[in-house]
Amino acid sequence: MISITVNGETKKLPQGQGLAEFLRDIGLEPSKVAIERNLEIVPKSTFADVALQDGDRLEIVHFIGGGNSTVAGQSDSWQLAGKTYNSRLIVGTGKYKDFDETAKAVEASGAEIVTVAVRRVNVSDPNQPMLVDYLDPKKITYLPNTAGCFDADSAVRTLRLAREAGGWDLVKLEVLGDQKTLYPNMLETFNAAEALIRDGFKVMVYCSDDPIAAKKLEDMGCVAIMPLGAPIGSGLGIQNPVQIRLMIEQASVPVLVDAGVGTASDAAVAMELGCDGVLMNTAIAEAKDPVRMARAMKLGVESGRLAYLAGRMPKKRYADPSSPLSGLI
Repeated sequence: MISITVNGETKKLPQGQGLAEFLRDIGLEPSKVAIERNLEIVPKSTFADVALQDGDRLEIVHFIGGGNSTVAGQSDSWQLAGKTYNSRLIVGTGKYKDFDETAKAVEASGAEIVTVAVRRVNVSDPNQPMLVDYLDPKKITYLPNTAGCFDADSAVRTLRLAREAGGWDLVKLEVLGDQKTLYPNMLETFNAAEALIRDGFKVMVYCSDDPIAAKKLEDMGCVAIMPLGAPIGSGLGIQNPVQIRLMIEQASVPVLVDAGVGTASDAAVAMELGCDGVLMNTAIAEAKDPVRMARAMKLGVESGRLAYLAGRMPKKRYADPSSPLSGLI
């Protein structure tokens, strides 16, 4: 017998057992997981050729649950990493009561992109439902993210596993500074972005609301800049519209507000600033009625975008009557 470690748990296996055979024995579908062996990703095409050795350390992961605006009949689609999307709302897949509610909320939101977290497979119960059973990655774009990563190395490692699991190179990078604020650690974010871009990833990056940092990330090659509107999960709305406006004015890649949206009016504010889109999770998932809130967010994003395209009236210091004063009786 040999001893290996799988997702932190010790397993005893027959001498010479292969990786593919091991997956079959524990009931895992190879196409739904990614595997790291001794800190090296194992390509799916080689599963059948890998013989497990005494002392091997395996990480087996999968994805979990972490509207077209039209003016005068013209499409208002947008481009992200060379692909066209109609919905400007990106939603997360965490915090819902179950995957069924997740799927219903995503459908109500009209989102074409969902963020997904990468977590260890429960090898003790491999028959647990997986997100891919409810949201078909062939019909909706999965955006793997690095939620919970606090340094560049873990973020890069996570996204390399994500690419192996699903084949996607469009990813969302976030490297957090501390548990209390969940603000981005920008130094580690720069390091991770540089490594991922060098590795061929198309990086959408969560960042502080700092125009200088945003410009540096764009110049490095990030495909979208995603400043926080307020702390993650706070629901406080857009706290620094001036800074975000500056980031939009200087950017030649999409700018999306990421984090802090609490309700549909917050989403509309972000879009009225000129953002290309909004990403949210908690605002929908922790609403009393997530599916109805998802629909409200869809409409809020569309309304804000239409208002931005229409061009709001100027603000004035004094009243200005809408009816003419000449000709009064």
